[in-house]
Amino acid sequence: MKNNVERLLDTAGVSYLAREYPVEDGLIDGMSIARKIGEAPEQVFKTLVTEAPGHEYFVFVVPVCNELNLKKAAKVCGRKSIAMIPSKQLLPLTGYIHGGCSPVGMKKAFPTFIDETAILFDHICVSGGRVGLNLAVAPEALAGITCAEFADIADGFAHPFSNGV
Repeated sequence: MKNNVERLLDTAGVSYLAREYPVEDGLIDGMSIARKIGEAPEQVFKTLVTEAPGHEYFVFVVPVCNELNLKKAAKVCGRKSIAMIPSKQLLPLTGYIHGGCSPVGMKKAFPTFIDETAILFDHICVSGGRVGLNLAVAPEALAGITCAEFADIADGFAHPFSNGV
């Protein structure tokens, strides 16, 4: 049975490939997900939600093997600073839980930025809106449905146990 993210993509005519992965082992960090779905970590992206002063929210989609550079993120948003939101705010704000946050279908549309490395691939993988589901989608199509911009927002290699997708 399709979930809201899949229905939104279908309605918009966006092609995607749904990939389920096991979660019983508790390994739901981004690097583990990349291994489970057989994709390079550079091609599997995590969705991160941030807040600027004044309760302005921004979404960033970066490879699981990288970290969001908060200075670069603030700059592309035109803000002086930006910080990750506390985990407890994620569900009420987006409708998604940690590890299952998709850039598609949040409760509210927030300005969204996808790391520019996404355009190097014919598809990238993002959370399908729940833990255990990942979707492969063309980066341009993802940007279109989320009204996202591509930007230089990520830095270096992330620790294998960094925040999940």
